[in-house]
Amino acid sequence: MRFLKGHGTENDFVILPDPEGVLELTAARVAAICDRRSGIGADGVLRVVPAKASPEVSHLADRAEWFMDYRNADGGLAEMCGNGARVFARYLVDAGLAAPGEFAVATRGGLRRVRLADSGDVTVDMGRPAVLGESAATVAGREYPGLCVDMGNPHLACVVADPVAGLDLTRPPGFDPAVFPKGVNVELLNVAGPDRVVMRVHERGSGETRSCGTGAVATAVAAARQAGRATGVWTVEVPGGTLTVTLTEETSYLSGPAVIVASGDLWI
Repeated sequence: MRFLKGHGTENDFVILPDPEGVLELTAARVAAICDRRSGIGADGVLRVVPAKASPEVSHLADRAEWFMDYRNADGGLAEMCGNGARVFARYLVDAGLAAPGEFAVATRGGLRRVRLADSGDVTVDMGRPAVLGESAATVAGREYPGLCVDMGNPHLACVVADPVAGLDLTRPPGFDPAVFPKGVNVELLNVAGPDRVVMRVHERGSGETRSCGTGAVATAVAAARQAGRATGVWTVEVPGGTLTVTLTEETSYLSGPAVIVASGDLWI
């Protein structure tokens, strides 16, 4: 099968064009593709398939031509991926499947509008974050309270006093399965200024990643709440680079780079 490799602030993806909607992606096959030693290596897979050919999102086909069928590195289905949406949109424009400007992409988390030029950063309308209460994550035996934020996928964003650079995320953080029965993406963040945060993330199904777009928005929501605000523009620094999150009364926007770095043929 044909593949491309891309990343958004080093959150990397294997892109699989499937214009006929015929690729069979089992969890084992996705995991094999994402393996960093025996496969291509990635945090997840983006299958590019027409929305009308996908029963999951066929109800969105009148508003979005393409469906971002996103799978985590372990092969599990995911509702939404902010960095993935930006890389997906960059691929569509580079491949001539969409015109530069603004258009919609179908995801399991709903419709997402993207905006981009021929080159440069990509912006995604991430929708209105839903704050669902509070819970806690456990990292290396220490409990950190956090904010439960639904971005189409579940997040637990924890503002911590300890420098996030020194935290051990080699193992999945503990969390309350009664609150997150399908697992959760855990963000640990330091507030580094009035409109700036530093974040690390452990993603459900992928482990620690260099960046997480939906997590960046959840992080901004948690930082804004601690500051007693609901809106504003936040700079989110992740290990893989810098993202910009804009929170408004109606929605949220994620902006940052999206780069295609390779293409080739994949033999399975």
